[in-house]
Amino acid sequence: MIYSQGSGKQYHINVGEGEVGKYVILPGDPKRCEKIAAHFDNPKLIADSREYVTYTGYLDGVMVSVTSTGIGGPSAAIALEELVNCGADTFIRVGTCGGMDIDVKGGDVVVATGAIRMEGTSKEYAPIEFPAVANFEVANSLVQGCKELNKTHHVGVVQCKDSFYGQHSPETKPVSYELVDKWNAWLRCGTLASEMESAALFVAGSYLKVRVGSVFLVVANQERERAGLENIQVHDTEAAIEVAVQAIRNLIKADNGKIG
Repeated sequence: MIYSQGSGKQYHINVGEGEVGKYVILPGDPKRCEKIAAHFDNPKLIADSREYVTYTGYLDGVMVSVTSTGIGGPSAAIALEELVNCGADTFIRVGTCGGMDIDVKGGDVVVATGAIRMEGTSKEYAPIEFPAVANFEVANSLVQGCKELNKTHHVGVVQCKDSFYGQHSPETKPVSYELVDKWNAWLRCGTLASEMESAALFVAGSYLKVRVGSVFLVVANQERERAGLENIQVHDTEAAIEVAVQAIRNLIKADNGKIG
């Protein structure tokens, strides 16, 4: 069933075909869209609908866009599906995360290669046995961007959940036994950080046959605080944004066969 009533616009994001580039940056917070769009040439506001704000501009002469997804997997998957309907095929989630591995510090950048599916959205796309993995080309371009911009970064698996406070105050929840035990298992497996959208985006992206990657600013690390180590808080996402923009430039060059 189509809900857009012949408008030619996608129902939730209010964007039509041809209004976004093939490359799209996906922040959670709508307020970050203007900040990200400032990195584009000639950015224009395309739509502002619900939690979905979209700007389109150019990088190196190629049309690119930014669309916010709101918080969590359900709204992120909606944005991904509707942007794919509009012609986009390469996505980089830019967001914040909480460090888990003791070496991951506030202000660092994390590039996800895969995500733990401790959320609900991805289960409505694929059985739990199917892995949530980043696209190899996008992940590589993000790592390359971190190196080119000299950002302190970590590369590996992140954990995704639906309950923010289930992470930060698990002992208060009726299922504390499960939350605490699984958190400890993720730590023992070397999980770098915790966030909320990548598992849904990676699995939905696999099904849709589009490229998806993720990069995060580490706000702080509760495990460092628990261990009595320095635990600075950083809230400015500019470092992760710069990496995402550089990664798209790298992808544009690679896709156009200009590398080397």
